[in-house]
Amino acid sequence: MSNFKIAVLPGDGVGKEVIEAAMLVLNAVDFKADWTYGDIGWEFWKKEGNPLPDRTIELLKVSDAALFGAITSKPKDEAQKELDPSLKNKGFVYFSPIVRLRQEFDLYTNMRPCKAFKGNPLNYKDGIDLIVFRENTEGMYAGVEFYPLPDEVRYAFLNNNPKMDRFKDVPGDEIAVSTRIMTKEGCTRIVKAAFEYADKNKRKSVTVVEKPNVLRETGGLMVRIARDIAKEYPHIEYKEANIDAMTMWLVKNPENYDVLVAENLFGDIISDLSAQLVGGLGFAASGNMSKNFGVFEPTHGSAPKYAGQYKVNPIAAILASKIMLDFLGETEKGETVLKAVAEVIAEEKVRTYDMGGNNTTIEMAEEIVRKIKG
Repeated sequence: MSNFKIAVLPGDGVGKEVIEAAMLVLNAVDFKADWTYGDIGWEFWKKEGNPLPDRTIELLKVSDAALFGAITSKPKDEAQKELDPSLKNKGFVYFSPIVRLRQEFDLYTNMRPCKAFKGNPLNYKDGIDLIVFRENTEGMYAGVEFYPLPDEVRYAFLNNNPKMDRFKDVPGDEIAVSTRIMTKEGCTRIVKAAFEYADKNKRKSVTVVEKPNVLRETGGLMVRIARDIAKEYPHIEYKEANIDAMTMWLVKNPENYDVLVAENLFGDIISDLSAQLVGGLGFAASGNMSKNFGVFEPTHGSAPKYAGQYKVNPIAAILASKIMLDFLGETEKGETVLKAVAEVIAEEKVRTYDMGGNNTTIEMAEEIVRKIKG
């Protein structure tokens, strides 16, 4: 069998360190791949005015998957200040490279497993084992925003929705608008992905997290589609929850939930909350996937204050590599990684600073490698 072609995008700060750790583990399970490193992140924004250079996009087009570290992102004004002087005032606008990746490659499924490993001192409760499916390409993060509000957009709103009347006399430069765009296709794909996963992995329930009583059109569309799809899986319990109530119930009774599915913003909220229930972002991995391509990442940031110290927990990046292995059909190798991670955490001997220990990023990875080889 020919090797997989994997793009490696370490990115900024501690992203480079946790990807180094993940590579040790992937080599330990004898994963055969042709690795090509690509450019992404803040340094390329500053030097080139593009945090996701075209050459990296071309690399990804010929890859089977990508392993991604972390990037530094800053607000619009700060991004402009840090541009190379030769690039300023030339129309360059910072845009999140990971959001662009999701949209460019139509990576509509963001899957986040949140599992409380035995022996993890950071678990909120033991026994938590849930998966969040977050729609990844539209919703509130579609990127269709306006500031100041153009007159033609204002008039379109005024002519089509009477609720806009209360803003008719507000100057356009005093109004910012972010749109929540959801399509039948987008809702259908993510809900189906959640149910298919639940079916394949013998999960008992799927819960749609929305707010249709207030966001009547977009939330209503998601819920109607989910109810129809649920009928195709009568053996899986179907639930609905409002996003605000869900944040309470996840803290109160996280063990009651199995697979959660939501649009982009709501999925972002509940996946970070779920991650904290099982130890924080040092344990939170995700896969951004379409049918044929995926980008796999820890969900933490680049943590500039820790860069170069090899201090941060690499488990999220290692679990991201596990999701990648599963996506590529290497499920046996993926289970080997998961088992080794669980064993190291359960032994309570090797711990990074977030777990109350003083082991380094690489020492944690090396201990997981020992479990794999032992």
